[in-house]
Amino acid sequence: MKIAVIGSTHAGTAAVTNMANMYPEAQITVYERNDNVSFLSCGLALYVGGVVDNAEELFYSSPQKLQELGVTMKLKHDVKDIDTDHQTIKAQNLITGITVTDSYDKLVMTTGSWPIVPPIEGIQFENILLAKNYDQANTIIEKSKSAEKITVVGGGYIGVELVEAFEKAGKQVTLIDGADRILNKYLDPEFTDILEEDFKSRGINLALNETVKSFQGEYGFVKRVETDHNIYETDLVIMCVGFKPNTDLLNGKVDMLQNGAIKVDEYMKTSDPNIFAAGDACAVKYNPTGNHVYIPLATNAVRMGTLVAYNLMEPKMKHIGTQGTSGLHIYDWNMASTGLTDTSAQAGHVKVESVTVEEVHRPGFMPTAEKVKMKVSFDPLTRRVLGAQVISKVDVTQSINTMSVCIQSGMTVDELGFVDFFFQPHFNQPWNFINKAGLKAAQ
Repeated sequence: MKIAVIGSTHAGTAAVTNMANMYPEAQITVYERNDNVSFLSCGLALYVGGVVDNAEELFYSSPQKLQELGVTMKLKHDVKDIDTDHQTIKAQNLITGITVTDSYDKLVMTTGSWPIVPPIEGIQFENILLAKNYDQANTIIEKSKSAEKITVVGGGYIGVELVEAFEKAGKQVTLIDGADRILNKYLDPEFTDILEEDFKSRGINLALNETVKSFQGEYGFVKRVETDHNIYETDLVIMCVGFKPNTDLLNGKVDMLQNGAIKVDEYMKTSDPNIFAAGDACAVKYNPTGNHVYIPLATNAVRMGTLVAYNLMEPKMKHIGTQGTSGLHIYDWNMASTGLTDTSAQAGHVKVESVTVEEVHRPGFMPTAEKVKMKVSFDPLTRRVLGAQVISKVDVTQSINTMSVCIQSGMTVDELGFVDFFFQPHFNQPWNFINKAGLKAAQ
């Protein structure tokens, strides 16, 4: 059996590692544009900010490790065409320029995603950078050394993490986003307000509800960013406006969402029975609504990649869906969310009710007790839990993993009030704040 794998970051590496162990007789070939595999892009800001000194620590596998499993690694190879009728692929060696043709019995598409590059005037300037892979991280580090004023476009996770890294490095930072607040896809306003006030207190310029119209520069380098409201002087721009799936190779050949994300069934199979897909290239079942949506997260990718291996020969293990669970640490704040927020529910025309509790994380007689804010959203008819958010200066983010399980299992908000949690004064209150959210909803 010949298995061709295109792309090897999170999903690809997980699929290849498991397939090599499960099907030792198979001939597995990996085609990868870069000269490395498995880069943890979620650690990019930590690397840029100097929290992680050695970038090698952000790779959890290597071409050598995969080769030791008997996998043929075609690094620096760019796949140019897939003929699904004849089950062949054409790839160009980016070093020699030679094009090779290969056949497959099973094809695994783990091509991931790529940063969105809006068609903005001046986007081609040399010091306008993207933030996704290892090479881009190194370029950001190098160019930021001589930059005094840095502009980050996009207030999602990577954007705000880079803002923090640059501010800590003593840079003058401007964050531009077309939305009226940061992190609007993950948290509701009462949570993002806390972070925005912290950013402002540190001298970070928040240019929110502003759209970039053009980049202006001299001698090939950007010097100013023009929005629909202002002009900002800058020495360096980092674009973090989101990601799109890398799926052009299969356009018109398998079923996709409108944004190009590949649709897969619960066994990771596409509409072509010989093609499987996983990771940022795919849409995934979103349990709070039951719809297939695009949620590019490393956690989703490794699970999906592993399931490809399990189901490659026959359907064995179903994908149980995702809640889009994620967490973030910014300055002194720890935050996490899962499922629907009020904002995302409204955007998706889903009716939810929500309760918010504000507690201290452990009894007041302890030496310290930090404030915790948690919000739980639920279906007003079925009472089923649909989402949760938390923020605190103490790390209580694991509570969101608990809430993710509650959503996945279909728990009601009323049941949430009486879930059995331990009590120990070092860690929590006799009534856990998760319980208190359920009790408040039941009133």
